[in-house]
Amino acid sequence: MTHVDVFAHVLPPKFLQQILEIVPTALDQAGWMKHPLLSDIGKHIVSLAPNERQVISAVNLNPEDLLPANDPRIVSLCRAANIELQSMVQDYPQVFVGAVGMVPMNDIAAALRLIDEQVAPADGLAGIQLFTRAMGKPISDPSFEPIFEKMAKLQLPIWLHPVFDERLTENSLTFSWEYEQTKAMDLLVQAGIFKRYPNLKIIVHHAGAMVPFFAERIRYIEGVDAYADYKRFYVDTAILGNPQALALTVDFFGADHVLYGTDAPLGVPPFGADKVITQALYDAGLTTEQLALIFHDNWMKLSEKA
Repeated sequence: MTHVDVFAHVLPPKFLQQILEIVPTALDQAGWMKHPLLSDIGKHIVSLAPNERQVISAVNLNPEDLLPANDPRIVSLCRAANIELQSMVQDYPQVFVGAVGMVPMNDIAAALRLIDEQVAPADGLAGIQLFTRAMGKPISDPSFEPIFEKMAKLQLPIWLHPVFDERLTENSLTFSWEYEQTKAMDLLVQAGIFKRYPNLKIIVHHAGAMVPFFAERIRYIEGVDAYADYKRFYVDTAILGNPQALALTVDFFGADHVLYGTDAPLGVPPFGADKVITQALYDAGLTTEQLALIFHDNWMKLSEKA
């Protein structure tokens, strides 16, 4: 069975070089971004199992986090990164079935233009990646809503990846990102994003974080309408195994809203978590039909451009 990993990461080498020329210390606070398979695309491809296909997205080395908010290079860096990501898909179509575009969150008008110019018409760019916070604000901030409106109109998905809340001093990769992911989902639901854009497609990393475990707290505290809106999110399977948790994820979101994702090449050294996640899915008591949806069918449906 073909496995389409919808949340596989790269750090496009030309883009990385451009960033390091501007900010030589850009990787100093994120050692995990130095993983060799992020930028050595040849070795990245060789590391994959024969039945693995990937939708690639850049790790969270965002120009707007490194440069002054009014720096015009931010937009050009995002545009160049998208061209490089698209080229990877074109150069290695047997492995990379799509890529996720970057948008400059410091300039929403420029982000909308970039979506129209690069994402909407381009073969290879399947959607865009947003993060749980941007420019010191939660992603649910009204200033970012035009991006959600645009993507809903285009019927193209948004990939939602966690980042640390820069106001906190005790962040950890184990727990903080999952809290930030959960909080972002909560804020989007409370903001009524799915009420205004019922066709909006958001793919949440790490199996929807805390939401499946606390589903009944959501139902009784936030109400049945909010509970139903949480189920509108799509989620991946990137929780490094744990069949019981994956079964709970499928039970809450439904098999038609769960997509295979591994966080490759991160998580389990040296090549990533594809084996442990695949085994966990087979051990989760899912049906053959559910597994087919998760491994590839949901992606095929979601990737169809309007």
